[in-house]
Amino acid sequence: MKEIEIREFLDASGRSPFARWFEGLNAVAAARVTVTLTRLSQGNFSNVEGVGRGVYEMKIDFGPGYRIYFGKDGERIVILLGGSSKKRQGAAITAAQAVWAEYKRRKSSKE
Repeated sequence: MKEIEIREFLDASGRSPFARWFEGLNAVAAARVTVTLTRLSQGNFSNVEGVGRGVYEMKIDFGPGYRIYFGKDGERIVILLGGSSKKRQGAAITAAQAVWAEYKRRKSSKE
């Protein structure tokens, strides 16, 4: 399997939308998310589907149905954009799409 580098998007204030969500999880949910991210870093993209505008959603079949949102920067870099439960999925996808657009804008201005 190919190794995937996982990074977190940082907003203009240096904060990570993913970290803000992750810090609100209980210990068991945080452990499940961590295991899922480990699998993702090993190239396991099962339970992943596109949700539009270059954003992907990885589903975790646990609790309220957690989701991790990310974008791919090439074949070996994943940028974490946020997370949610299934109940908050719609708003989280919209937010992740906005964050991904910002990431791409910043990257293109540096090139």
